[in-house]
Amino acid sequence: MGARLKAETDTEKLRRRNRELSILNTIARAMNQEVDLERALNTALAHVAELFDLKTGWIFLMEDDGRFYLAAAQNLPPALADHPRRMSGICTCLDEYEDGKLAAPENITCSRLENLVVGTAGLRQHASIPLRAHGKPLGVLNVASTDWGDLSDDDLQMLYLVGDLLGIAIERGRLFNRSVELGAIEERNRLAREIHDTLAQGLAGIALQLEAAEALLESGSDTARVQAAIAQALRLTRDNLEEARRSVLDLRAAPLEGRPLPDAMAALVREWAARRKAEAGFEVIGSPRPLPVRVEVGLYRILQEALTNIGRHAYARFITVQLIIMPEHVRLVVEDDGRGFDPAARHENRYGLIGMNERARLLCGDLAICSAPGEGTRLEVTIPLEAQ
Repeated sequence: MGARLKAETDTEKLRRRNRELSILNTIARAMNQEVDLERALNTALAHVAELFDLKTGWIFLMEDDGRFYLAAAQNLPPALADHPRRMSGICTCLDEYEDGKLAAPENITCSRLENLVVGTAGLRQHASIPLRAHGKPLGVLNVASTDWGDLSDDDLQMLYLVGDLLGIAIERGRLFNRSVELGAIEERNRLAREIHDTLAQGLAGIALQLEAAEALLESGSDTARVQAAIAQALRLTRDNLEEARRSVLDLRAAPLEGRPLPDAMAALVREWAARRKAEAGFEVIGSPRPLPVRVEVGLYRILQEALTNIGRHAYARFITVQLIIMPEHVRLVVEDDGRGFDPAARHENRYGLIGMNERARLLCGDLAICSAPGEGTRLEVTIPLEAQ
């Protein structure tokens, strides 16, 4: 009997080890296929949820200045998904992590769901797994299920190993993103040099045609030859102007000047309000996080154009601007108490709206406008981050 019990115990151990190796192998293989940080985090959450039979998970990452941001989430309960403010700021698990108390995975009562009844999907606790790479703190992985029971020590230990794999993937993803940004800067500088050369050649051609026209005039030549030289100069001028508009505006340095997007937007709103002698409010909802450069520049330009439109047409006394940042999307909302308009009616000179809509579409996003005469205007732009 004792030998049989020992054999069963050994069999159970073998099965457990095989399961653990299978989980680690699956997650490691998935992580190796993703170099983009955003996709790596979402892939990790999906595999952890499936392999551990869990439903909900989210990842907080730490920035260089020590602030945390919500980097990825899967199946958050409505009480959190529909209220981004509840997913920002410090909570119990992040406090413990900062204080060095979260050295290993543990089951924690979620302070973000405390005192909430509606929309929690039965969640009250989650397992928190510290994320590190080479001793460097990276953030926290939280996982939970609606039929929650504290995870066993074996599962917590497995999640600790998964956390190590995820930490390596995070570091690799960040290195990849930095290399992409550096490559983009180098490419922009190269293209700027090429454009400079192109414009210089075009301007030289214009000067040459104008000098020829001047010489023809001084020599009393046929008027048709003078007109032909001037016409050629005008054609070159138009071509170069179009080239300058098309290329230089897109390739010049990003307008954020090295500032985080929320800081740059806040400064833009303050400056606009001071110039217009209007009241303005700016708010960031959710956890501020690094976004792709093209998304940051696009949103900044859309806000810039929206403020310009309000100043020219709305005669607003008060505006509010919200930047809502979630793992799957970022949203910009601009509201004013101006005179409003009928979005369905035809309007002349609506180039600002056209430009904002084009910028949103280039980022695979949507622009929605809600307005009526005398009732102000609400502009909402949603950019999906997965598409970037």
